[in-house]
Amino acid sequence: MTTLLDLKSSVLRQVQRSQSLRSRREPPPTASSPLTHCPDPLPRRISEASVEFFERMNAILQKQENMMRAAQAECQRGACTVAPPQEHVDQAFIPDRISRTELDLLYEEAVYTVVNRVGVPSPEHVKSDDELFAYLRKVFDMGEEEHDIILQKVQEAKRASFSLRVSVMKAKNLMAKDANGYSDPYCMLGILVGQSPRETEEKKERKFSFRKRREKLEKRSSTKEVLPARCIQVTEVKPETLNPVWDEQFVFEIDDVHNDLLHLDIWDHDDDVSVAEACKKLNEVSGLRGMGRYFKQIAKSVRSNGSASSGSEENADDFLGCINIFLNEIPVVGYDTWFKLEPRSSASKVQGECHLILKLFTNQRDTTLSKKDTNVSIHKKLLSQILEYEHTHVKREPYNWNGQVSAPAWTVLTHHAVQTDLSPLQQAIIRWQCYSSHHRTQRVCYSLLLRLLRTIDAEWDPPAVRGDMERQLSDSFRLYTEHCLCLMKNMRQVFPCTSAAAITRYELMLRGIGYMQNMQAFKTVCPLRNELHLDITTAVKKGTAEWYESLIARYRPEDGTLEEQLKKLVQVIDAVCADVQRAQNIYNKLFYSAVKVDFFSISYRQLEKQAADDVNVAMERVCGTLEQESSRLTQTMGEIIFELFMSLKILKGFREFLPLKDAKMLALTGFHNWFKSSIHKWLQIVHDRSCDRIRIAVEADKLEPLQQAKHSSSAVEVTACFSQVREIWVQLAWPDSAGAFIFVTRLTDNFCSEAVCYSEMITRKIERNQLGRDHKSFTVQLCIALNNAEHVRVFLGNLPRDLDWQGVERAMEESCGVDGKEQVYKALNGQLFNMDLDLQREAKHLITLLTDKMLPELRRYIQHISLSPDSINNDDAVSPLMKYLQDTMVILTENLVKENLSRVLQSMWELLLRMILDAVTENRGVQVEFYNRFQYTVETLLHFFQAKGEGLSMEDMKSGDYKVLDEELRLNKCSSFELIEQYYLEKISHQKTLKHTRYGRISVKCYYDAPEQRLTVEILHAADIIALDANGLSDPFVIVELCPHHLFPMAKSQRTQVKLKTLHPVFDELFYFHVSPEQYRHRFACLTFIVMDYDWLSTNDFAGEAIAPLSDFCWPGRPNASPAGKSVQPVILHLSRSKPSEKPIMRMLDARIGDREAQEFVRRLKEIEKSMEEE
Repeated sequence: MTTLLDLKSSVLRQVQRSQSLRSRREPPPTASSPLTHCPDPLPRRISEASVEFFERMNAILQKQENMMRAAQAECQRGACTVAPPQEHVDQAFIPDRISRTELDLLYEEAVYTVVNRVGVPSPEHVKSDDELFAYLRKVFDMGEEEHDIILQKVQEAKRASFSLRVSVMKAKNLMAKDANGYSDPYCMLGILVGQSPRETEEKKERKFSFRKRREKLEKRSSTKEVLPARCIQVTEVKPETLNPVWDEQFVFEIDDVHNDLLHLDIWDHDDDVSVAEACKKLNEVSGLRGMGRYFKQIAKSVRSNGSASSGSEENADDFLGCINIFLNEIPVVGYDTWFKLEPRSSASKVQGECHLILKLFTNQRDTTLSKKDTNVSIHKKLLSQILEYEHTHVKREPYNWNGQVSAPAWTVLTHHAVQTDLSPLQQAIIRWQCYSSHHRTQRVCYSLLLRLLRTIDAEWDPPAVRGDMERQLSDSFRLYTEHCLCLMKNMRQVFPCTSAAAITRYELMLRGIGYMQNMQAFKTVCPLRNELHLDITTAVKKGTAEWYESLIARYRPEDGTLEEQLKKLVQVIDAVCADVQRAQNIYNKLFYSAVKVDFFSISYRQLEKQAADDVNVAMERVCGTLEQESSRLTQTMGEIIFELFMSLKILKGFREFLPLKDAKMLALTGFHNWFKSSIHKWLQIVHDRSCDRIRIAVEADKLEPLQQAKHSSSAVEVTACFSQVREIWVQLAWPDSAGAFIFVTRLTDNFCSEAVCYSEMITRKIERNQLGRDHKSFTVQLCIALNNAEHVRVFLGNLPRDLDWQGVERAMEESCGVDGKEQVYKALNGQLFNMDLDLQREAKHLITLLTDKMLPELRRYIQHISLSPDSINNDDAVSPLMKYLQDTMVILTENLVKENLSRVLQSMWELLLRMILDAVTENRGVQVEFYNRFQYTVETLLHFFQAKGEGLSMEDMKSGDYKVLDEELRLNKCSSFELIEQYYLEKISHQKTLKHTRYGRISVKCYYDAPEQRLTVEILHAADIIALDANGLSDPFVIVELCPHHLFPMAKSQRTQVKLKTLHPVFDELFYFHVSPEQYRHRFACLTFIVMDYDWLSTNDFAGEAIAPLSDFCWPGRPNASPAGKSVQPVILHLSRSKPSEKPIMRMLDARIGDREAQEFVRRLKEIEKSMEEE
């Protein structure tokens, strides 16, 4: 605290010793080099450089705003068709290309798939073998001869054997067959062998059932040909339900995939025999008759309805419905749908639906690859080959390929997946592996990869992924993750904000990574990579550090002169700020929403630390150079340092977006201390350039009012200069209270001195321009000059708010206590007060120039009023003056702001009062009409200057000289007796104000006998009389008389005895006066007590006088006017000795030479004054 107090005291002493700009002229630094030793100061040179200086400052101050605007423009980027930058390709990620031999084997597999196609193709599939072969030849780059050889080999090979997988899922809305309103449903299903071609038209009309009459069954020639036992399967019985759920799967081998039929019955089970056990026994029976009999036993359920006989073998009520599906009608990808239940005959009544999933697949393939490789591996190779071909032929935005392949490719891939019985999960995994691997060499749309991940997640079944597939899926996740981390590390080059397409890709990539790490599949196959966000954080840190190092390598701030180094460092920090801005506006949102990583905090802390270290080292070199003796800071160097400071401030400002716990100890926390000595010198440069700018503005000013304003261009330029300097300080935002106090004090002093300098320069310009100008043009220019000064003064009146004086006071109070706050208040307000006084002085000087111009005319008009004969009307006498004032008022009102108009009108009013007072004083003792005319003139001027409430206030005008003039006019209009009465009234008033004087005092007692109309005066004693004799004493006596004499013409003055050689005489003498009520009722009626010093050889000397109004003793009701008046306490009156000639009344009476009463009164007073002068 002691240090801070010392610092404040030092600043205050500097402020108190500082001279105004009128006498302080400091030389500017030379521009020869950034830091130069200058033993001799160079003279100031005014140039356009000062204007350019402030333009550069403005550009620096707007840097952050421009950066925000650019960042906002990046955030609002629209669709962009320009390809994003090439994404980094790591050679380690590129898979080995397949050999020609393997391609031939893979081509054989593809041809085999085409040749053995089954199922109903979807509309998007290609049906022509030739079209598919033509496509495959392009994919595999296969010649026609090679194709024919492979095709012949496939045709000679054994055809594929097919199986049918049937998943009986559930049924709904079945008929109720039991008395409880429910049924106990179960399904029996099997394959009916193919029909002869001529029966093709009949097979759709024929209804099949596993419960045929024996007669019909026996008509068949062979059981194996019609209904093999191995083709019959049965589900479990679901008791008491009309909406059973089975979810059971069965596989049937198919002999003729083109002609066989799937048949399914749903029955209501009523006996206690286990259907599953019976089905097993059924499969052991050979021959149609044995199978029929046994099936009848397990499937028959006779429900007695009163008419059925024991020999009845079937009851339609047990039958719930059937379904017949021809295998050649099953789509390529199979069925997954609800089938409506059909009746067995027209007599059957059925209802409801059954959900089945059907899929045909091969159980044996006669190809070379299928014999030595897995179906999964073969399909992955086939898909990879097709992907490479398809992507190569994408014409528009190949980087944004969504993975959609052509119809032939989709046909081949679909048939191969179906034929090799790949599950949806296996297909999803294969597609992910192929597309993600392909992406590492030829980028695709990240939304495709995200969609593939979601497909895996939707189909995920951990038991279904084991062994090689689990290992391969883990590898694909690992490789893709490493690829993405590598891209994150180089994200600034790969995914720049300037590319809308790149940012979109980056967002999708991050979503994919974020989705992947939360997938159950990822957690299962990559159990050790459960902290992917740490890997992302590491990649971001490393990428940020490498990017900063590349920035340093590009700008090389360590090379060149110190000025060049700092300039390059500014470029580095600006690039860092722009990067941090992008991190906060764009990248952070992507990272946090996708992977819950705070990208901004990671990159900001990394860049802030590296930038702070480099700037700190550079500023240490600067400070070391500046501290050298006689070293000066050049303007160019100062601008660079200021720009560097502002860039660092912008960079530091991003800390507000950090989490609270991360924003405490940052490397830039106290960076302002690195610039303290530089900023001191920098403010001096700003001051010098401001002065230059003000000079240029004054020189260029034509003193013509701007549009819709009453000031000229220089005032606008000066306040604009002040605004920019103020903005410089606001942008500096100095955090240290002691440093802020020093800088604010310095800035305030600069502002004040510049304002005073500006006012003086404008005044000098007006003085130079007044020669040869007419009254009106000069008045207009002078008004503009006054308005200019007022405009600047009003602007600087906001300095406490603009420079946040209260904030500085609070900071100093916190650090130094109440004394610190008080010193700040005194120092800053003292500067502003002195500046205001200086500006007012200059304004008064300008107004004096105006009134001096008006003086001859005003004097002529006042003289006209004074010399006008009594026969002239008052209005006519005053009209020339009022006409002149009216014309002048029009000019002033049009060209002056309200504050200045009031000042000018006040000066004119005071000037006119003085001129009228002089005229009246010079003409004392003339006729009353003379004074009445000037009284009329003053009243007319009062109303003129009040201007119906728009001008001066009556209160302001009726003060000072007005009171003197008004009294002068009033008294001059009085008679001599009235003046004498006024004289005594003033004496009585003055007596009442006396409390103690050096002339002593006198004690008297006065009482009045009303019936006798007699006033008794007892002069008791006096004290502390002044010594008027050589012996240091006096010979005092008292003269008592009634005044004024014209009121008491019969009263004689009376006197006491002389008391020799004393200053404290005791008289104890009585005097009687006749006083009538008509006399004592006047306020000016009084007793005067004149103390004189008796001299034997010369005239008596005046020692002092006191006055007592008769109203104090004679008025009815007073104690002195009662019979007990003799017992009242004596009155002590203090003596006074004033020169009568000093009073205006005396001068007025003295001027009335022909008035005997006036001359007699003046003579008596002059005698007293003469005795005083002889002393």
